[in-house]
Amino acid sequence: MTETFVLVPGMWLGGWVWDAVAQRLRAAGDRAIPVTLAGVGERVDEGDADLEQHVADIVAAAEGSSNVVLVGHSYGGLPVTAAAARIPVSRVVYVDSGPLPDGTRQLDMGPPPESTGPVPPRPWEPADDPVLLAGLDDDALSLLRKRSTTHPYASVAQPLRRGGALNPPASLIASTFSLEQIAQMRAAGHPFFAAMGDDVVIRALPTGHWPMLSEPSRLASLLRA
Repeated sequence: MTETFVLVPGMWLGGWVWDAVAQRLRAAGDRAIPVTLAGVGERVDEGDADLEQHVADIVAAAEGSSNVVLVGHSYGGLPVTAAAARIPVSRVVYVDSGPLPDGTRQLDMGPPPESTGPVPPRPWEPADDPVLLAGLDDDALSLLRKRSTTHPYASVAQPLRRGGALNPPASLIASTFSLEQIAQMRAAGHPFFAAMGDDVVIRALPTGHWPMLSEPSRLASLLRA
């Protein structure tokens, strides 16, 4: 059965970051739709888009397709969670993200930005962040430095509101969290995994936080599986 993968990136990146994964999915006979969210990447000039706009971007990308699999990486897990509650999809895959509960903001996940303006991209220096940037070669790092853009502040400040009742099957591909760490965080009630039920399938893909660049073949295989 042919599936349609709607691929949603995290902060600062356009749909281009999924190119290598999309190529492999298409070669295997599936459809792949990389999404560039409003105010980011090639759409950086579209202003301070909020989280609801990003949900609308995902819904629009999936429109008219069948057997839709929504894939959300990092920040992309937030709008994907809301979109999956509003439109019929066959499943949802979180890549180093998770089905966060209503009321969660990306702003709560890390140090606050220095201002309420567009959030600047990270410097992409492995020496400063060896865990998250693990596995990225010089070409990938150069691409990230060249093509990453600011990210709209409104989208990281707006709380998640699912706004729907659909609850499709979900999977989690963990790259910077081990399966043991996830189990411990869930047991401790960590908000990152607070909305994840026991039916969520968890698969490990040990690498850095951007497996679509460091391990595109393995990530594509896990998505299809």
